[in-house]
Amino acid sequence: MGKIEITHPSASELKQLGIGIWSPWQCAPSDFDWQYTDRETAYVLKGKVVVTAADGETVELGPGDLVVFPKGLKCRWRVVETVEKVYKFG
Repeated sequence: MGKIEITHPSASELKQLGIGIWSPWQCAPSDFDWQYTDRETAYVLKGKVVVTAADGETVELGPGDLVVFPKGLKCRWRVVETVEKVYKFG
């Protein structure tokens, strides 16, 4: 299993990725466990989240972050501020 990857793409890179047709997701402040059954690529539009992987890796996500969660990742999400993202699997 790989690490959580975070980048900060430009507007043209986002357009090239096609994020305009990705699925939207929103969540109010909360804490929950999650496991990725497939690779997920997500772009954070607003909010703040702290994701802690089972191996202890911790990342903080906010607006403008493009994040790739590897297949099989087990983690805990702590939504600090209501988050809005778009995502795709695969």
